[in-house]
Amino acid sequence: MTLEIQNLHVRTEDREILHGVDLTVKRGETHALMGPNGSGKSTLANTLMGNPTYEVTEGRVLLDGEDLTEADPDERARAGLFLAFQYPATIPGVSVANFLRMAVNAGREEPIKVKEFGVLLRKNVDLLKITGDFTKRYLNEGFSGGEKKRAEILQLAMLQPAFAVLDETDSGLDIDALRVVSDGVNAMRGDERGFLIITHYTRILGYVRPDFVHIMLDGRIVREGGAELADELEEKGYEFVREEVAGSAG
Repeated sequence: MTLEIQNLHVRTEDREILHGVDLTVKRGETHALMGPNGSGKSTLANTLMGNPTYEVTEGRVLLDGEDLTEADPDERARAGLFLAFQYPATIPGVSVANFLRMAVNAGREEPIKVKEFGVLLRKNVDLLKITGDFTKRYLNEGFSGGEKKRAEILQLAMLQPAFAVLDETDSGLDIDALRVVSDGVNAMRGDERGFLIITHYTRILGYVRPDFVHIMLDGRIVREGGAELADELEEKGYEFVREEVAGSAG
């Protein structure tokens, strides 16, 4: 099973942001998409989940051969695609547990039994080292940055998607929260799931070691390699990539 991004061109309002992006993630693989702010990384994440603000003018998004380019967000989610947002929404009046139960039921023919849901929730709460009262709180209301990201990773654990896109999941996390989130991601890595981790920092990749690294500049993927590419980026910064691209263009 694969998530394929083919020659993707995306615009918003009057400006094209992505200029022909190609990227394939297979189940069992962890990919990191890196780039400075404004390079188009979050545009790609939003496009993958069907945000209507972003218009695909050329190219396709395929999940196991099924064309999802025009699919609604809920159809993409049911097909097995999950996005952890950079800025998760706050939903006052809806507890984390109730939200998770609704999310689980959305992908099922029959609603999950209360006892079965409780067992599943407890297992994943323990996995992510989340305190007992966390799931009783209203979703993201008064949450710290780290708590919001934990709620996203808990949702990922409950839904068990085929492919997970993590958009700037490490943004705003202190070292303890980063470790908890990373441990949760690592616990869910395996042959049955592919990950695309979108970030402009290398620090999360010290905990979640990717199989492949892609560097995006100005709406294009300009360099690809293994985990060592992230190490090179940590040492030299993005300027060395810019110079390489400029040199090859010249």
